[in-house]
Amino acid sequence: MKRSSAESRSILITSDAQSLARSFAEDVDQGLSASPKHLPCVYFYDYRGSLLFEEICRLPEYYLTGVEAQILRASSEEITSYIPPDSLLVELGSGSCTKTQCLIEELLRQYDRVTYSPIDISKKMLRQSTMSLLRRYDNLEVISVAAEYEEGLCRLGAHIDQPKFILWLGSSIGNFQLRQATSFLRSILESLAPEDLFLIGFDLKKDRRILEKAYNDSRGVTAEFNLNLLYRINRELGGRFDPNCFRHQATYNEEKSRIEMYLVSTCEQEVYIADLDRFYTFDKGERIHTENSHKYSLEAIKVLADRVGMRTVRQWFDPRKYFCLTLFAADRP
Repeated sequence: MKRSSAESRSILITSDAQSLARSFAEDVDQGLSASPKHLPCVYFYDYRGSLLFEEICRLPEYYLTGVEAQILRASSEEITSYIPPDSLLVELGSGSCTKTQCLIEELLRQYDRVTYSPIDISKKMLRQSTMSLLRRYDNLEVISVAAEYEEGLCRLGAHIDQPKFILWLGSSIGNFQLRQATSFLRSILESLAPEDLFLIGFDLKKDRRILEKAYNDSRGVTAEFNLNLLYRINRELGGRFDPNCFRHQATYNEEKSRIEMYLVSTCEQEVYIADLDRFYTFDKGERIHTENSHKYSLEAIKVLADRVGMRTVRQWFDPRKYFCLTLFAADRP
């Protein structure tokens, strides 16, 4: 039988690049004009940021990737038993798709053909990861979507009409506050058919020393990842940030059960952004809040599911219970 080419098994759906650029400019202006200053963490993931995050995932201090991969390897057969043969495997924030490969391989052992749909904001990363997968697996088809999560699911829904098994790995839900997580998951719920399922990764509460070490690695890769936001503003918006005048800070807020990440100005400074035609002033020690990473208890996961209207089907853990994969279904009458 003649082997089909990788290109013939791949479809790429893209969002409006001009709209994304406008959103970036508007969010930067709004965030740097606010008090306190902030920037949305979604803008970490341009191509350079995506590569840096993949490097973070290989660091010994960053336990999340390792323990989640451990769960996926140990439980891939059971997880895929919940996926009907005609389902579309959808992944939000797919990155390099490394962890998902054990599920793809398990599905390919069971079925003649598997269709996978990664959704990621970095088009370049999507292309690279997609071609790598297609060269590796002959019976895999890929419908990739370059967009933010909600828009990506909407665009995907316009192209396919089959059951979906949605993955949201890596504990990205931790970037949302409870109200935001509830709103986002409700929007996902509205797009689910009765037979669809949703597998989400949750990073669980643990000793603050373990958490802070994970976000302050000894090689400084997380700091570089954080500072890449400033480089991106310089590249895409004509910013004149000197990243050497900012330092990375990540601390655990015990009361709010979350890691908080900041860029801290090391001096009084004024920064011009050409595309916005505006100066932004910073006091010495002033912070730009760039990310939250909430850590969940099992009770908090239950509370979230109840608020959204999702039913917990099954949960999987690593031996130390550092991390939890939770399978949800729509809790409809």
